[in-house]
Amino acid sequence: MSTPRPPQLPPLNPTRVFEATGRLLSVTKAAEELCVTPAAVSRQVRALEHFLGVKLFNRARGRLELTPAGSRYLADITPLFSALLTATEALRSGDRGRTLLKIRSPATFAVRWLIPRLASFHRDNPAVEVRLTTSSAPLDLDHEDIDAGIQLGDGSWPSVHSQRLVANVLVPVVASARQQGPDRLTRSEQLRDEVLLHTMARPDDWARWFTAAGLPGERAYSGMRYETSLLAYQAALEGHGVALAQKALVHTELTEGTLTAPFSLDLDLGDHTYYFVWSADRSQPAALSAFRTWLAAVIDA
Repeated sequence: MSTPRPPQLPPLNPTRVFEATGRLLSVTKAAEELCVTPAAVSRQVRALEHFLGVKLFNRARGRLELTPAGSRYLADITPLFSALLTATEALRSGDRGRTLLKIRSPATFAVRWLIPRLASFHRDNPAVEVRLTTSSAPLDLDHEDIDAGIQLGDGSWPSVHSQRLVANVLVPVVASARQQGPDRLTRSEQLRDEVLLHTMARPDDWARWFTAAGLPGERAYSGMRYETSLLAYQAALEGHGVALAQKALVHTELTEGTLTAPFSLDLDLGDHTYYFVWSADRSQPAALSAFRTWLAAVIDA
């Protein structure tokens, strides 16, 4: 019997290049950030694709798009690179006495809302190292090795304090290129002929929106299903169907015009939204207090 092959880590440099390219969705911008040529970026991405055995990007309508596999991989590795950067900066500065703050978040919220804003926290709180992990599982602060987390729900959980983050407004979104043709979506009734893109963690969202729109509910559960909203949004960008997005998490795409909200109905789920959660039974360290204050300022802004 042959000896099982031990697991292999991916090549670091190609993985770093993929993270930058996937985050920026641009070979040119990634090359500028990494101080290399666009050709070098393309070679490194191809090397990682060869190592993984999967395609990470597609080119569609003249722009770069993540494949579903690429989108999921980006969501998994982004917090790791963020933690690696923080640890490296701490070591290079000689500051080994930094305070560690361990936070867990759903992957979609981490990639689309939290991580793009974290640089300002690091700038204002250089003595705090944020270690961010992702999972869609319910938080268990009594048994997990974390200080706090982000959770979707109504904010009423036993033995914890919660701080509301963003409004949870559901809005159908579709690739803007899909709206250029004569079959563009203008009436919600047209959804009966469209592929609906679902998130498995939130299986009833489309049914809620159909009810609010006064549509028959028999097709609310049809369509394609994805493990995370991050994948569903990417599928919508690639023209695979209509996703029901949390508006705060697709703000950039709606502003830049890569996604379009074709209908006027936005469904606000009220108290059912994202909350920052920490234990009510443990003392609150200064780093956690600083993070909460920073979150409040970001939300106010």
